[in-house]
Amino acid sequence: METIPSLQPQPSRSILGALNSKTGRLKLRKLKIIEHMSLDGVIQHSSDGDAFPYSDWTAPYRTPAGREAMLAAYGGSFDLLLGRRTYDIWSGFWPTAPSSPMADGLRAATKFVATHRPKSLEWGPFKGLGPDLAGDIRRIKVQDGPDLVLSGSSTLTSILLEQGLVDEVLLAVYPVLLGTGKRFFAEGTPPRSFELVATSAFPSGIIFNTYKVAGSLRQG
Repeated sequence: METIPSLQPQPSRSILGALNSKTGRLKLRKLKIIEHMSLDGVIQHSSDGDAFPYSDWTAPYRTPAGREAMLAAYGGSFDLLLGRRTYDIWSGFWPTAPSSPMADGLRAATKFVATHRPKSLEWGPFKGLGPDLAGDIRRIKVQDGPDLVLSGSSTLTSILLEQGLVDEVLLAVYPVLLGTGKRFFAEGTPPRSFELVATSAFPSGIIFNTYKVAGSLRQG
């Protein structure tokens, strides 16, 4: 297992590789959150050990146009930031899924996994993140590499927003009301303002809303 190296007083080769060749300034990797959610904010798609009754409720709305748009949102090359539960669920499906642009991209991506059990990680390439999650992600963002995508790992969302580490949020909103299940923004998520930068509607009823994190909550 690889661990995330600490930043040293002298720039490492990975950090030098992230410098903008024209300005000499550090070029940070972006962190994008991508979630599929119901109208009432539920992002849970399986029982996941509890009594959630609506398995795979996004399936009736999947279309070729939606798949292409989601693939474009991920980008041609990306790495993943995952909580351990999401990593375990995905590692039970994607390693042996039929070849497709999305499956191939997920398999090729480095999976940065927040876990207390790094020795049990198997689906690679991966790097286990330690207890200083925010510090690890800051170090990752200044290293050379593709942008980062967080998907399905709702327990990390509040921490990342609170620490100012999120650059963009894409919400794929489905025309369904579930009434129960894990929600994207859980109780205790810090207040923030977002700027809508793009929106797309599909004949299936799904709406893609892309937001840029604008800072603290504006009032009055």
